[in-house]
Amino acid sequence: MATEKAIFGAGCFWGVETRFGEITGVIDTVVGYEGGDLEHPTYKEVCTDRTGHAEVVEVTFDPSRVSYETLLDAFFALHDPTQVNRQGPDWGTQYRSVIFTRNDEQFMQARAKIAELNAAGSYRKPIATKVTPSTTFWKAEEYHQRYLEKRGMVSCHI
Repeated sequence: MATEKAIFGAGCFWGVETRFGEITGVIDTVVGYEGGDLEHPTYKEVCTDRTGHAEVVEVTFDPSRVSYETLLDAFFALHDPTQVNRQGPDWGTQYRSVIFTRNDEQFMQARAKIAELNAAGSYRKPIATKVTPSTTFWKAEEYHQRYLEKRGMVSCHI
């Protein structure tokens, strides 16, 4: 089976991971950090809002069972992409709305989806989601992986 990866930041990664994990065709989810300057960042460091990293979810998926466009639709449905550096009660650059693309096709699809949603007036304000090529994904500490599942919770505030 051929798989692909996609990386999304939509606020606190715990709820985002859970929601992506519910999609048929998603093989695995891993929470982590991307987009900053510090190598091997820790949660404590990222929470200072000084490393430049966003909390993200790396989604491994089977493209024969779920399309990247379907993942984009899920991403935009599960958070408010018009907010800058915040989601719900969480604020800071680590909670920004961002798509880190793994290839040119993902980049073009993400930009086209944003243009489509803005043109359709899907939100009251323009979408603030940034689309940028992926650099280095840093896996978060083990206690963050499947955080809600480990605690018997099904969702958080997203």
